Formats: sequence, C-alpha cells, structure tokens
Amino acid sequence: MLLSVICFSVMDILVKLTTSNYPIGEIAFFRGLFGLIPIFFLIPKNKIFTFFKTNKPTLHFIRAFAGTFAMISTFIGVKYMKLADVVSIAQATPVFVTIFSIIFLKEVVGYRRWLSVIAGLIGVLFITKPGTSVFNIYCIFPIFFCIGFSIVAVSIKRLSKTEPDYLIAFYFTALLIIVSSAAIFFEEWKMPNILDFFYLCMIGICGSIANLFMTTAYRRADASLITPLKYLSVLSAIVFGYYIFSEIPSVSTIFGAIIIIISSFIIFKREQIKNKKS
Repeated sequence: MLLSVICFSVMDILVKLTTSNYPIGEIAFFRGLFGLIPIFFLIPKNKIFTFFKTNKPTLHFIRAFAGTFAMISTFIGVKYMKLADVVSIAQATPVFVTIFSIIFLKEVVGYRRWLSVIAGLIGVLFITKPGTSVFNIYCIFPIFFCIGFSIVAVSIKRLSKTEPDYLIAFYFTALLIIVSSAAIFFEEWKMPNILDFFYLCMIGICGSIANLFMTTAYRRADASLITPLKYLSVLSAIVFGYYIFSEIPSVSTIFGAIIIIISSFIIFKREQIKNKKS
C-alpha cells in the first residue's frame, strides 16, 4: 500500500505537469496505453492467448466504465485545482460508498456512521467553500471521482472473488484507451517532445503499478493495517504541491482534510466491526 501511495503521488505530479500543455484526452490515452505494460507481465504464459476470457463481462464493464469516469474526473480536477484540494476531497470516497449503500442497497446504518457521513460532507464543504468568492466550479470533479471510485470499489470486491488482478486491470485499461481515443474528435492533440513523452509514459506505468500494488495489498493484508496508509497521499500532495507547484493549501483545506480522514476512518472501522459480527 505504501508503494501504491508513492506511485499514485508520482502519477498525480506528472499529470499536473503535463495538463498545462496537453489535452486531458491525450493524457488519459497515454495512461491507458502504457498502463498495459505492467499488466502483461502478470499474465501467465499458458494463458497469453486466452487471458481475456471471462464469465462476467457486464461486471467488468461496470468496473471499467466507473474507473474511466473516475480517472478522467481526477485529471480534470488536478489540472484546474490545487493538488492538495483534489487529493483531500478524494479521501471522502468511503462517505459516498456509505451513502450509495443506504440508497441502493437499503443498508441499515447506525448513528455513528451517519454522523461520520455528515462530518465527511462538511469536510468537503470546508475545502470547496461553495457560495464564496474562492469557490472553484472544478471542485465537482474530485466529487465525481469519489462517486466513480465508490462503484469501482464495490465491483472489484465482487470480481476479485473469481477474476485475477490482471484481467480486472486489463478491461479497465482497455476501455480507458477506447474512450480517451474518442477525444481526438473534440480536442486538438499535440505531438509531445522527448521529455513530455517520458512523463506521459510514466503516467501510464505508475498509475497501472499503483493499482496493482493496491489490489495486492488488500488481497494479502488486513485492511485495518493498510487502509490508514492511504491517507499519506494527502501529506504528499501538500508537500509536493508546495515544493513543485508553489501551491499553499488554505487553512480550510487542511481542516477539511482532517475531518474527511477522521470520518472516513470511522466509517471504515464501523464497517469492519459490522462484518465481524455478521
């Protein structure tokens, strides 16, 4: 999980560096194209021509579509917002997972999780500051990420029972390439120079490796041990945002991030207690 956080942080930095010169669709295309490289190294040799076969195409499509939606939303947020703001809002994913569980799965939620959900939404409001002169309309895209990633988390949980990691990652990456390729009809693509081409390649490789590391971590270790490590991404976003992009997070952003992290962690712990009881 620590390696996953590092790779995601590197990807976010590189996306921030390239979005000023290249369209989002082109960056997403390279994320998908070069993201295939780590995946193919995991495919067993005896399945190299049949690895794509699955009995759950619909669930793979849902996971892939939600993942593509979440990733493009993140890229847009990174382009137009401070890195710390985007990463902090993204930590609210458990809040939205709980909300969807209540609405669509009719899940019964105790008062502790209800209070945590409310606190998490308040934390998001602290960062986005709607109704003020500093409100950034692009704040909605990290929230879109939370919504998309909530669906990703649920679908991966179901897929991982029978499907290998490389297959889950492959279908997501393939759909990302297809969708981002369509952006060529709406955006003017640019030929990258050597340095930018290296950045775009590393966006794909780092993003793909980060996903695989995260999946492996959740498969092999107790979630209560590794989940708190995800919150280090907020610290890295603040540090790198300051030193690389001269972005100074506001007091409300730091305060909101703390509220979101605490509320998300409480939701996670209550979910864990509920699962143990059941």
